[in-house]
Amino acid sequence: MALPFAVDPESGTEDCGGSNCSVKSLLPDELQQQAENAPHLMHYLHQVPIKDVGVPEYFPEASRKLADLENKNLIYRVNEELFVHICPDPEDSRDFYISIEPAMLENLHAILEAMDQRLLDYVEELSAAETDEQKAEVLLRAVDENCAVTDGDGKKRDGGGGLLGFMKKGSGADSAGPIKVTSAEMAALKYVLIRDKLHMGALEPLLRDPNIEDISCSGLGSVFIEHKIFDGLKSNITWETHDELDEFVLRLAERIGKPVTYRNPIVDATLLDGSRINIVFGSDVSRSGSNFTIRKFQETPISLIELINFGAMDYTMAAYLTMMIGAGMNAFVSGETASGKTTLLNALAAFVPPDAKIVSIEDTPEFQVPHPNWIREVVRGSLSEGDGGVTMFGLLKAALRQRPNLIVIGEIRGEEGAIAFQAMQTGHPVMATFHASTVEKLIQRLTGSPINVPKVYVDNLNLAIICSAVRLPNGKPGRRIISVNELVAYDKASDSFAFVESFRWNSATDVHEFTGNMNSYLLENQLAPKRGLSPENKRMIYQELERRAALFERLKEQDVTNFYDLYQVFSKAQRQGLV
Repeated sequence: MALPFAVDPESGTEDCGGSNCSVKSLLPDELQQQAENAPHLMHYLHQVPIKDVGVPEYFPEASRKLADLENKNLIYRVNEELFVHICPDPEDSRDFYISIEPAMLENLHAILEAMDQRLLDYVEELSAAETDEQKAEVLLRAVDENCAVTDGDGKKRDGGGGLLGFMKKGSGADSAGPIKVTSAEMAALKYVLIRDKLHMGALEPLLRDPNIEDISCSGLGSVFIEHKIFDGLKSNITWETHDELDEFVLRLAERIGKPVTYRNPIVDATLLDGSRINIVFGSDVSRSGSNFTIRKFQETPISLIELINFGAMDYTMAAYLTMMIGAGMNAFVSGETASGKTTLLNALAAFVPPDAKIVSIEDTPEFQVPHPNWIREVVRGSLSEGDGGVTMFGLLKAALRQRPNLIVIGEIRGEEGAIAFQAMQTGHPVMATFHASTVEKLIQRLTGSPINVPKVYVDNLNLAIICSAVRLPNGKPGRRIISVNELVAYDKASDSFAFVESFRWNSATDVHEFTGNMNSYLLENQLAPKRGLSPENKRMIYQELERRAALFERLKEQDVTNFYDLYQVFSKAQRQGLV
């Protein structure tokens, strides 16, 4: 890791955190208190050229409102050990994302080499440990048994008045006795051993931050991230040489149990926390050098009300979509990459009746539902020559024999699409994501090779929900549902499809317009009969839509926004026949 700025030569590090500390007196009270409790934060602040960058604001957590800050120079906390500094780069459109961790300012090279030698005595214990928690206990005990803290207050000053933790020449290199460390080096050593031996090494701080959506290394240089609040950022994790990057990628692949080689340089896998990763190894395949991309797994899915808060939809659209999903309509969520398709699919799934049996089929597991009767199936590549693996096509055929109330397909790309439409034809509701930016292109892809759905089957799909990453009227990027479309029928004579646009996003006003109001084919001809409304009274379904929209608004006012809380509320209401 490297800092993206030169160290301020007048930082006053000779009394770091003490009563005469020149930096401490500049900090706002809350940041000063945090820095006193986390010495590595104080020492990081001494490296910041405050005269140029300014004093960062402190926030206990990152929230969406921070996106509106004019000057994005701030520090927020990730957990007990980790902080993040967001600061502008005047020469680039991407701001800096700097992970502040216990080891970032400690020169541990010699200490780590010495400790690695001592760990050879613990190989059998580490091999016998079955879990990462047990291995961590062994590593921490090894440090305690082999290291001796040489100063009680953790302050170590060399002849040049350097920072705490910077080693004297030869420190930690005595193999005969204990490894001599400062208290700061001791804390940093324990942190680094756990981070590098058991977790994801330099990437671990990024994986720990729940505000990060994507982590991307495109070769040499910085690791880039996509942040939920601050959008595209560049981190302080960099690789300067191909050898250094290749070595890290090899360790990363081994850690996830999918080794890469020059013969097999491409790996798709799932990390221990559920995040998905793609690795391309070697400069002969990727001209910029080895690269990898991680799509972060979110432990608690984003709820429908949170999507409303973000502006992706409004209350009326939320009411409409949940009524459709609850009634077993077939729906495709379509759009380009990173448009929010899977996020929306997850949010809608909470409104499937709670007693439903759900079967999900994916390449990499991302879909999450709170329903207890959920079969989660994942595609598997071939394990050996002659083994064809387990395909989405095979899993989908198997799902039809499992009597599901809903089939969810992670993404339709090929021949499994035809099977999905056969499932719809036989009364199995299907939800899926799809790559197409309009209804017309969606139909073109469905009916063309390699999916090849017969045109007469396409109108079994009830809803096409189009998502997109857009530029908002205020100039900022955002994600919006740009249209909700009802597929009505296929006219064989004219070889055309009839569909009705029920909702449309107005790009000039950032408002969702209910264009299907009093003119919705699905509401009047599909849902109204299921709700017991006669043809004469079918338009009373719009009153129910308004009531549900008002219910979502009340839930937001009561701060019922968590995905699982929202599921519980609607499950209880459905059991009582209230919705």
